[in-house]
Amino acid sequence: QVQLVESGGGLVQPGGSLRLSCAASGFAISNYAMRWYRQAPGKEREEVALITNAGDRNYADSVKGRFTISRDNAKNMVYLQMNSLKPEDTAVYYCNAAYYVTRYWGQGTQVTVSS
Repeated sequence: QVQLVESGGGLVQPGGSLRLSCAASGFAISNYAMRWYRQAPGKEREEVALITNAGDRNYADSVKGRFTISRDNAKNMVYLQMNSLKPEDTAVYYCNAAYYVTRYWGQGTQVTVSS
């Protein structure tokens, strides 16, 4: 059974850090482009970060310099290190795997940035 399971979300103060993890099972991520998306209340889901199967990275302008995406193909894991968090980063964060027309999504993990 194919699954993506996110973890690591929670409540953090502005300026703080969190590390999100995405555990894949039922398939090998090595050939997949892996992304993190987020969706805030009342807003559309937006792409936050991408890491290709070759290791190339791309980030939304709103998180550049603060977030870092990484992958460990041997562990079938993807990570999102989030630093200098802001209240506007509050959202549900989703892991996504893509290979041609195949798409897998996780259930999401809540990140709340508040004092």
